[in-house]
Amino acid sequence: MRRTLAFIYGSIIGAMIGAVIALLMAPTSGNELRIQVQERVRFIQGELKSAAASRRIELERQLAALRAPRNPEQ
Repeated sequence: MRRTLAFIYGSIIGAMIGAVIALLMAPTSGNELRIQVQERVRFIQGELKSAAASRRIELERQLAALRAPRNPEQ
């Protein structure tokens, strides 16, 4: 149990130190970095919405084809 707690505490402290170092070594300021992240998130959201819309159209076509009455002679 002690070893597990020591590992957890060590991981938390290591993550905090890593976060501080990453912030200090970042090539851009906090505001610039936030703007870049927001722009990237908006771009990804747009791509996801576009892909979802395309997939929805494709699935609706497939569903319509499955629901269409079939000719018994075929």
